Order: sequence, then structure tokens, then C-alpha cells
Amino acid sequence: MSGAKHEDDQHNHDERWREWARVAFVAIILLLVWLQAVPRIRGIDLVALMGILIGGHPIFKEAISDLLERRMTMELSMTIALMAASVIGEFVTALLITVFVLVAEILEGMTVGRGRRAIRELLDLLPQVAEVRSAAGLATCALSEISLNDVVLVRPGGRIPVDGVVVSGHSFVDQSTISGESMPAEKISGTPVFAGTINQSGVLEIRAEKIGRDTAFGRIIEAVERAERSRAPIQRTADRLAGYLVYFALGCAALTLLITHNARSTISVIVVAGACGIAAGTPLAILGAIGRAAQKGAIIKGGLYLEVLSSVDTVVLDKTGTLTLGTPEIFDVRVYDGADAKHVMRIAATAERFSEHPLAKAIVKRAADWSVPMGEPSAFRYSPGKGVVCQVENQPTVIGTRSLLELEGVLIPDDGSASAQFSEVMVATGKRLLGAIRIADVLRPEAIAAVAQMKSLGLRTILLTGDRKEIASATAQELGVDEVQGELLPNQKVARILQLRAEGKVVAMVGDGVNDAPALMESNVGIAMGSGTDVARESAAVVLLGDDLLRLTEVLKIARRCRAIIMANFAGTLAVDGVGVLLAALGLLNPVLAAMIHVSSELLFILNSARLLPRSTQTGAATR
Repeated sequence: MSGAKHEDDQHNHDERWREWARVAFVAIILLLVWLQAVPRIRGIDLVALMGILIGGHPIFKEAISDLLERRMTMELSMTIALMAASVIGEFVTALLITVFVLVAEILEGMTVGRGRRAIRELLDLLPQVAEVRSAAGLATCALSEISLNDVVLVRPGGRIPVDGVVVSGHSFVDQSTISGESMPAEKISGTPVFAGTINQSGVLEIRAEKIGRDTAFGRIIEAVERAERSRAPIQRTADRLAGYLVYFALGCAALTLLITHNARSTISVIVVAGACGIAAGTPLAILGAIGRAAQKGAIIKGGLYLEVLSSVDTVVLDKTGTLTLGTPEIFDVRVYDGADAKHVMRIAATAERFSEHPLAKAIVKRAADWSVPMGEPSAFRYSPGKGVVCQVENQPTVIGTRSLLELEGVLIPDDGSASAQFSEVMVATGKRLLGAIRIADVLRPEAIAAVAQMKSLGLRTILLTGDRKEIASATAQELGVDEVQGELLPNQKVARILQLRAEGKVVAMVGDGVNDAPALMESNVGIAMGSGTDVARESAAVVLLGDDLLRLTEVLKIARRCRAIIMANFAGTLAVDGVGVLLAALGLLNPVLAAMIHVSSELLFILNSARLLPRSTQTGAATR
């Protein structure tokens, strides 16, 4: 506590010192102006002088703060220009310069405020009050008063305030803000729901499992806010360039005064040159890009990652859960020796009934969908990576790979039916082959289009997976990726990414699982699927909500557009400053016209950056 108190005292001391320094600074300006101008001051000049002192106070205040922190900014150069104009008696000119600068500051503040409001509107998607059921009945309470395991009632049309599980009721919920699904999701007892989503039809009672910042929506808001506060390297570059341009302006002004001895031309040089467009436009573009990406369904965790995204030339993709849905599905059932498909499924589902293997779950699910009766296996023996051997209906049964069946003495005909695209689960009883169930992980509907868009952006696409080489190659061929490697362990994925980076590639890694976390961390920018594991989402710099890969291409386009706008502002500022300084030095620009050019160019560059800002109406659209 004593350390914190000492820091507070030191902070207050520094603030008092800065305030006294500002007062002294303004007093010096008043003294200089009075000593120089009082013999010839007129009524209109006195009004202008008061306007300069009142209107210029924010400029002077910022200038002295920058001076104390040894930062060269446009406020400091503008203060020097205003002082010089006042000293030579150009009070009206100085007042007009002040007005132009303040108008620019106001418009800049309004534009940046719009960008921040667009992000803050995310907070409005959470209700402020909720109905909580207790032994005494329903009670309305503030969102902050809800506790874990409270049962919350949400009526039709209401927003869900917590992450939790439905305990009673039946409804459809629009959860596009979290999952990106275009169609409402059906909710019954036992299904999960998320804060910020909209209950559309029936009444739901929900047991709260996560509240406030711990909800999925809360983490989204926190990530966006953290990103807004971050500073990209290009923003630091913009700040340095702004300082250099101020030095350039002051140097040119000194040279102009030395050569021409013309105070008005010197003041014009100081006024016309500046980097306000860069200094304000760069963070505004970054803010707008992060906000727009959030509305498109991608959370970028900082300006640094936004800048890296703009330079990505290689995208590495995981397969299962990233390019595919991660849920194996049965494509068909091939039968042998006169067997029936439902009989094959009954034997296989009975044998696999208690297995946790994803392929076994797919078989049991399909048998249930077909209303196939399932018994219970006996003498169950599991062979890792191969299958199971057991007794089904008092018959020795083998379910698994071809090699397992051959090992158990089952004869398998070589009919050329094997396919690299599928995992085959062979089914045999009493050493008689009954059938082959062909299962594959289904590609995401947008996966092919997403890869095509990446390639249209000039990106190299690489598929790295732990799946069998045959399946990996078939998937790669269907997707059209440039390179594929299968049967990779997590450390081998990391090694490949490090190799790509050593070759000078800027790599984005897209994954969803715990095994992808090391690769996500080692890539230039890691991108996690929203439904992926917590480890993957925490390891990644970008999170795709709703698992839509097309959002990845949208984010890459936004990042590239952001960089293009910033570079255009850089080039435009340098051009305006160069031409403006030359014209001012030659006496072709008076201070007022120089101020108009300065302010107009600044607003032009700010508006150029503002093109990236998300519109408020889009926020609403994104939630419907």
C-alpha cells in the first residue's frame, strides 16, 4: 500500500508541475505579445488576441505537455507559429489559424469517436437486467447480481444474459453473434446457449454457467478492447515520421527566414507543413480495421497482428476441425456375400456401442438414425489403431481395419473398392466378411471457396495434418491446396512452420485443437477456429467466430486494405508538405491559406482512414 501511495503522490506532483508549466507558458506568451504589440493594438486585434488565448488553450496545453516529455508534435509547431504571428501583430491571421486547427481537431475527434462507438455498441448486445427464478418466484435483477447456477428466464425476443444450459423450455435462438450461423439453432433441455444471442420463439429457463467477462461474448468484447488499446509497429512508425516532419517544417522555416527575412513566409512554412493526417489517420485506420473485422466475425487481438496479416504470403491449414467439420460421417455401406446393409450396421453398432472412438460414434449414430436395434457385445477386446474383436449374438465378430480382419483369419476379396478418401471399417462374423462401412470427415461447405479465394489473393496454401497420407492427399486434391503433408506429429508441424519462416515466408497458421497450439504460437500470426479448444483460442492472435473460413479471407482483405490506406496517407502527407513548404517559402502562400491547406489535407487523410470504420447499421445487421 505504501508503494502505491508513493506512486500516487509522485503522479500528483508531476501533474501539478505540468499544470504550473502550462500556466507559465501561457503567461510568457501574454507578456511577449503585450510588450511587442501594445503600442499599436486595435480593438479588433484585442478581440482576436482573446480568441487566440481562449481557443488556443487546448493547443498550448498539449504543446507544453509534449515539450516536457521531449516529443516533437504538430501542436508544438502550431504554437510556435501562433506566437510568431502574434508577435508581429498578425492577430487576426493567428486567430484564423487557431479556428482552422480547432475545427480539424473537432472533426478528428468525431471521426475517431465514431470508430470507438462502433466497437462499444457490442456491449449493447447484452441486456442490463434479467429475470431470475428462485424459491420465492421470479425476480428482476441487474446483470451484475446474477450468480453461477442461478436459473434465468428469457422470454421470446429477449437477449440471453449468460452462458449456460437450458433446463426447461423449447425455442430457436439466433446465435449469429457467437457462432455466425445464418439459421436459428433449436434449443431444448440440456443444450448450451450463449450470452448476447436472441431467443426467438419460446420461453427458456437457463442455468448460468458463465457470467460477465467469462462468457464467450464477454471474451470477444475484452479481446476487441485490448486490440483497440494496442499499438502496431506501423503506428509507432507514423509517430516517428510525424516528429521528423515537424523538425523538417521548423528547419525549412528557419532557412526561409534566413534567406528571405520574411516573417509571414516563415510562419506560412510552419503552418502548412505537418503530419496530422498521419498521426491521426494511422490509429484511426487500425481502429476501423479491427472494428470491421469484429463485425465480420473475426477477433484480431492487436494492431501488431493486423499489420502482420497484411503481409502474410503463406497460409498453413490444419485439416480436422479446420477444413473439415471434425465429425466423421458414414458415406455408404458396401455389403458382401448377400448380407444386408442394416444387418451390417446392427452388428457393427452392437460391437462399437461402448467405444469412444470417433468412427465408432459415427456408426452408432447412423444405426440409431436407421432405427437399427443394438445389443451388447461380450468378450470385448480393443486393438488400438486397428479395431475390436468381440462376441455379438454368440458369434465371433471382428470390426476394424483390413489388416485386423486378415490377422483374425478373415478372407477379404481384392475388388478394388478401397478408396483413399475414406476410412473403411470392415465387419465380419464367424470369419465371414459381411461388409465395409466407409466413413470420412466432411469438408466444411465453404472450405473449397475459401482456399480458392486465398489463392486469388496470391497466397500459398499448405495442408499439414496428422491424418493418413492417402486421406490428406485426397483432401488436398479436392481443395486445390499447393502443398500437403500427412501423418505429422505436432512437433513436425512446428518444424515445417519454422522452416517456412527461415525461408523468409510470412506464415499464418489456422487450427483448432490442442495439438495445433504449438504451431499457432510459432507462426507469424496464429488463427484459431471459434469452436476450437480453449488452448488453441488463447494461443492464436486471431479467432474466427462461427468457424467460417471465408471470414479468414475477409480479414486478410481488411488487413491489406488498412495497410494500403496508411501508406497512401504517408505518401499524400509527404507530397502536400513538400509542395506546401516550397510555395510558402516562395511567398506564394499566406498564413491563412497555408492553414486552410494544412487542415484540408489533414481532414482528407482522416476521411480516407475513416472508410474502414464499420457502420453502426452493420452492427445491427450482424446480429440478426
